[in-house]
Amino acid sequence: MDPWEEDGVDVVKRFMYVNRKAPYGTIYALETLEVVLIAAAFDQDGSVVFLDDGVYQLKKNEDTAAIGMKNFSNTYRALDDYDVEKIYVEQESLERRRLSV
Repeated sequence: MDPWEEDGVDVVKRFMYVNRKAPYGTIYALETLEVVLIAAAFDQDGSVVFLDDGVYQLKKNEDTAAIGMKNFSNTYRALDDYDVEKIYVEQESLERRRLSV
């Protein structure tokens, strides 16, 4: 029996991905984004939450040249192409970091 089937019916798994880490300095942010896109490619229902330093992942116009890392923030635009529409940002985390929607 296919693990994605239950009694012959496709099962849609629901996942919530929590982003708490800053976008650079670790691989967590990029790997989470990749996992979200892979799951969405297999029609799994995913929600994405940004809180704590994870809200920095959504900051526009980041210049990453000084840290020698590729800026992957434009990849977040692909979420719409993969029908990932449930994206949540904690308001308190934004306010603590003086960011706005």
